[in-house]
Amino acid sequence: MKKVVYLFLLIAGMGLLACQHNSTKLPADLVNNPKSATSGPEGQIAAIAFAQTEHDFGRLIMGEKVSFVYKFTNTGDKDLIITKVSTSCGCTASQYTTDPVKPGEDGRIEVTFDSSGQKGMVNKSITVISNTQPQNNTLRLRAQVVTPETN
Repeated sequence: MKKVVYLFLLIAGMGLLACQHNSTKLPADLVNNPKSATSGPEGQIAAIAFAQTEHDFGRLIMGEKVSFVYKFTNTGDKDLIITKVSTSCGCTASQYTTDPVKPGEDGRIEVTFDSSGQKGMVNKSITVISNTQPQNNTLRLRAQVVTPETN
């Protein structure tokens, strides 16, 4: 019986020591922070300015596919690189500028919305991930989807 108690205490003590192990992992925001990831001169960073961040398609008949182009400008002093554009559902697809956008130059993100299976007021978001601060920028679209009239 004493051996079982000693064994339990030994295992518990080893568990406590393992919990106190200090990890040397870097915080995620440091690794993903464009200021710390840049190889350019200190203070240079890309900045994104959208002509508009929201678009209303208005009234759509269910099944219609519509597109809109969000235009942006790199207002920073370093090349702007969009690494990913993600949409909030499978009904929305995107195509975007994949080449670096030089300071002062423009780029575009084309979003296509498929209203099939949607009904009523629809609000969708598009997340743009780039080497800007902040890294995530959100675009929004909305539409009023109605069912087709039957004769």
